Amino acid sequence: MHESDRPSLRQIASAWLRLGVTGFGGPPAHIVLLRKLCVEDNSWIDQESFEHAVAATNLLPGPASTQLAIYLGWRLRATKGALVAGLCFILPGLTMILALAALLLEAGAPRWITGAAVGAGAVVPVVAVRAGADLALPSLRRWPKRTGPRARWLLWVLAGLFGCLFLGPALVLCLLACGIIEMCIELARAPRPPSGTFMLAPLLAVTPVLGGVAWLALKVGALSFGGGFVIVPLMQSQAVHTAHWMTESQFLAAVALGQLTPGPVVQTVAVVGWAAGGLGAALLAATIAFAPSFLFVIGLGSSFERLRTSRVAQGFMSGAGPAAIGAIFGSAVILCRGLGEVWQLPLLGLAVLWLLVLRRGPMSMLLFAALVGGILGALGAPLSF
Repeated sequence: MHESDRPSLRQIASAWLRLGVTGFGGPPAHIVLLRKLCVEDNSWIDQESFEHAVAATNLLPGPASTQLAIYLGWRLRATKGALVAGLCFILPGLTMILALAALLLEAGAPRWITGAAVGAGAVVPVVAVRAGADLALPSLRRWPKRTGPRARWLLWVLAGLFGCLFLGPALVLCLLACGIIEMCIELARAPRPPSGTFMLAPLLAVTPVLGGVAWLALKVGALSFGGGFVIVPLMQSQAVHTAHWMTESQFLAAVALGQLTPGPVVQTVAVVGWAAGGLGAALLAATIAFAPSFLFVIGLGSSFERLRTSRVAQGFMSGAGPAAIGAIFGSAVILCRGLGEVWQLPLLGLAVLWLLVLRRGPMSMLLFAALVGGILGALGAPLSF
């Protein structure tokens, strides 16, 4: 692209800020919006390069659509473009979720607000099932014939499912193990990779102990393969059962807020941070959770093409990817444990019909459940929160 055809940093800020405000619907919606902006409307990126970018960012841990937004900014204006694009994409949703967390978690919140959160939380387990189902079939279809029988794909899914249910915050070790085993199988097939093959190495650094919130945020941002609902067991075990920063119902409401606000679900970690230590802890959690995405893109951006075609990286994700899908299904079970009121069950059943049978969008169901919960809360319905 000629220099005169590249957008300025101000143009990037304006365009990505609009995406940050309107980016409801999770990664699928974010990818559509980014494609429309960069490929269809402005021709800043060609279609093939965009598809390669999607493939490469899906090989990295953390929120893939956020990393895609950062990478496209990097392609257009190098490091400054990555920083501007990423911050403008993240900050609108983060601001919204922090404002909602302040309303919801501070003492004396109106009953209709608490009821709306409890109502929306009732349908979140089904949203998780829908997310896993939407990923499962494409993942199975992509399972390469050379990799081996599809029964092994199912084995990784089951490993992720049981890891989610029984390992809590150690789930990340299960995901890593599945990926490493599959990667070793791939290496055994190609013991002498051709010169120039990109070797994916974990970008981990030993840092001083920053406290429970910082460690939780680091796991969410740097070690969560699959993003989205995979972060649920990583957060819940520490936030609810170990540190007791939140109740089950509050955590369920936090996940609902992550769905109702634009941007990545990873922003849920900011609500957990708020519950743990107020605004300062929330900002710390968000900063640490998103920092790896910027570091991955800025540090590896020039190697994304080699990453995309690397048999080693693809082998790792052949194990970690299905395990992450299994973990998403497991997170639905975990989230169901947070349902504390009988009146939430009809909403849960309606969500099954709306999302799984009729295949409608989750946002409309979440808003409807929040409306019902808000009305019931205002009328004096019991609220375990």
